Amino acid sequence: MARQHARTLWYDRPKYVFMEFCVEDSADVRVFLEDHRVVFSCKNGDGVELYNEIEFYAKVNSKDSQDKRSGRSVTCFVRKWKEKVAWPRLTKEDIKPVWLSVDYDNWRDWEGDEEAELAQVEHYAELLQKVSTKGPPPAMDDLD
Repeated sequence: MARQHARTLWYDRPKYVFMEFCVEDSADVRVFLEDHRVVFSCKNGDGVELYNEIEFYAKVNSKDSQDKRSGRSVTCFVRKWKEKVAWPRLTKEDIKPVWLSVDYDNWRDWEGDEEAELAQVEHYAELLQKVSTKGPPPAMDDLD
């Protein structure tokens, strides 16, 4: 029986790249992580052998990376070698395999988040200053 590729979702964060191999009822799961690639293999609930080999866009720290298996997927938390450097794609090649997709539910453009956060903090500080500035107490002479 021929091997098939597991459907794979990925997203980028400042320190990690997350990959999710979508396989229900996986068995014989093997995740082999090196500094430049990952090799994933398993069998699904129907006994079909799944195999993915991904050459990473950039070097990763394989010693500080982990994987977690659940009933529907195997998730890999891959530590980047250079933190706070955005990856435009997961693979070294500029082509996108059919089985690889961006996980838009978890994707966030985090480059420049610091500037946006500083702007929000400044705005919040201005609001607090306006609220905490006390004027003269209201006149009570118009009450019965």
